[in-house]
Amino acid sequence: MTVFAVNPEALKNTVAAALGEKVKHIVVALGEVTVVVGAADYLAAAKILRDAPDCCFEQLIDLCGVDYSEYKHGSLEGLRYCVVSHLLSVKLNQRLRLKVFAPDDDLPLVASVNDIWNSANWFEREAFDLFGIVFEGHSDLRRILTDYGFIGHPFRKDFPLSGHVEMRYDAESKRVVYQPVTIEPREITPRIIREENYGGLH
Repeated sequence: MTVFAVNPEALKNTVAAALGEKVKHIVVALGEVTVVVGAADYLAAAKILRDAPDCCFEQLIDLCGVDYSEYKHGSLEGLRYCVVSHLLSVKLNQRLRLKVFAPDDDLPLVASVNDIWNSANWFEREAFDLFGIVFEGHSDLRRILTDYGFIGHPFRKDFPLSGHVEMRYDAESKRVVYQPVTIEPREITPRIIREENYGGLH
């Protein structure tokens, strides 16, 4: 038996009804439903989206952080850090984007949904590592992509392109050492060579 995808407008209405006052904003764009909830309601909203019979989002297929500080050249007003989750219901063949903004730009903190969807584990660690978003309740929140001695969060818009420190192996001391970055920032524009009839194309 084939199950057809739910109409986005119908899904929007279903999600809005299930979450009620927890919805801060909900919209259909490019055929996809995006719902924004407040940080205080994030965990409860996630449980409803997983368990409500008309939602059944049993899988979290992606979670990432976003830094909106330079969005539209810094003209966007509002909170800086956002956590974006993509949810899938295999049972009902429907998808949803769930967004929550951290209420404090200086200490971005939201609840962990790892106990609801265990696939969130490494995704939340990545958002912590790259954006500095803290996931309260995560059982093993530590860096996952950068080195343990890494300073800062490299996906933040104010992080320098060349970083703060560099790491290298020192043969004399026979260990890894950290030192201030010595790389001079430069811009490289690649030279493009187009040959006639390249690859047999005309």
